[in-house]
Amino acid sequence: MENLNAILLVVQVLLSITLITLVLLQHGKGADAGAAFGSGASATVFGARGSGNFLTRATAIVAVLFFLTCLALAYMATNREGPSSIVDSVVDTQSMQQAPASSVLQKPESADLPPMDAPVMDSSTGNPAAANNGGDLPPAD
Repeated sequence: MENLNAILLVVQVLLSITLITLVLLQHGKGADAGAAFGSGASATVFGARGSGNFLTRATAIVAVLFFLTCLALAYMATNREGPSSIVDSVVDTQSMQQAPASSVLQKPESADLPPMDAPVMDSSTGNPAAANNGGDLPPAD
């Protein structure tokens, strides 16, 4: 599937370069003014009327091929196998790398901090503070 995607991408780039070249080769309605600067001589290659028909048909064919490759690349991009969003890919990655439950629940203990289940002591009375409000904070009203 990836090889087909790469091939279509290369074809897309080549078609876009060809399409740009064909559009730039064509004469617009004001091409007579440009003949003074040397661009009028290219009309004699295919004849007076032949260049418009040949270049117009070639441009139309290349444009149709260009749009078909655009649609094919868009179809391939939307119908890929795998997670449909970034969130799904993160959840899948985390489920693949499951850590042991004991290491997730354990927190590193520091010598400076009391254990998590220890009551907060009131500094003025030495008793456990009411509702564990943090000791230094005033009680909530």
